[in-house]
Amino acid sequence: MNHTATHSFPRKLAVIFPGIGYHTDKPLLYYAKHLAAAFGYEIKEVPYGNFPSNVRGSAEKMEQSFRLALKQAEEILAEVRWEDFGDLLFISKSVGTAVAAAYAGKYGLSTHNLYYTPVAQSFQFITQDGIVFHGTSDPWAETAAIEQGCKEKNLPLILIPEANHSLEVGDVGTDLQNLQLVMEKSRAYLQQIS
Repeated sequence: MNHTATHSFPRKLAVIFPGIGYHTDKPLLYYAKHLAAAFGYEIKEVPYGNFPSNVRGSAEKMEQSFRLALKQAEEILAEVRWEDFGDLLFISKSVGTAVAAAYAGKYGLSTHNLYYTPVAQSFQFITQDGIVFHGTSDPWAETAAIEQGCKEKNLPLILIPEANHSLEVGDVGTDLQNLQLVMEKSRAYLQQIS
């Protein structure tokens, strides 16, 4: 039976999980959000905050930040009726990749994922498909650990040479080229899952 004749297309929702200090109007999330909207996704942002200071390098503070963000995400997303959506896309950055994956796992959601600069700890929660982006000079995550995590989870990995945790190298021209590459790969992933 052809359901499209009697029903409109299923609603699609993209949920944006930012990083610590990397909010949804910074380049990766800003453009990914607009890309998702162009593919027909409704957008829901998860603006958690109030993280401890000096998180980088402290496993304890990273864990604390993750727990804090997950708790806030649960509060922010409490009203969402997941069953109303036929397609869920989680767009996440840094610690947000762990939060998005843990949230999906906890609530039994089937999601597609754009994982921007995950931290190594994220891979203990990641169980669903997606694409991973990582800068080889990211001080928050060692490339070898990210490569290993992607290999174990069978996730495609896009490496940005010399790039930091924001996928930037410090040269505006190069950064714009890299951003364009990241968005082209993100678009290809969205086309693939559509």
